[in-house]
Amino acid sequence: MSVQSVHDHSSHRSVRNAILTGVKCRCPSCGEGRLFDKWLKVTPVCNACGEELFHERAQDFPPYITISIVGHIVVTLLLIVEANIELSMTTHLLIWVPLALVLTLALMQPVKGGVVGMQWALRMFGFDGKGQDD
Repeated sequence: MSVQSVHDHSSHRSVRNAILTGVKCRCPSCGEGRLFDKWLKVTPVCNACGEELFHERAQDFPPYITISIVGHIVVTLLLIVEANIELSMTTHLLIWVPLALVLTLALMQPVKGGVVGMQWALRMFGFDGKGQDD
């Protein structure tokens, strides 16, 4: 007797919807359960639908995306301000360092959620329902 998975392996998983649901920090499978137990620790199993989420392997990709987003925002604003207002170096440091820190902390969890959602939708690692983690 073989064990059958609860989920249909042939069903289509929308990458767009899974990423958007992950960005909202919700389970990419049901959209209801919380994706994170702690700030960046993914819950092993969704408390709403039972989807196994411990397969995620986001690793360095969310920080890379976050650095790219924050860098584009901060550098663009810095150039706009520098072109229009003359500020001292101290004032620049007092503006841009805290802004970069706050943006990084605010974006890290939603970005990681989006990456986990993408991995789930593309059936990467163990998200294919076969129980393999490679």
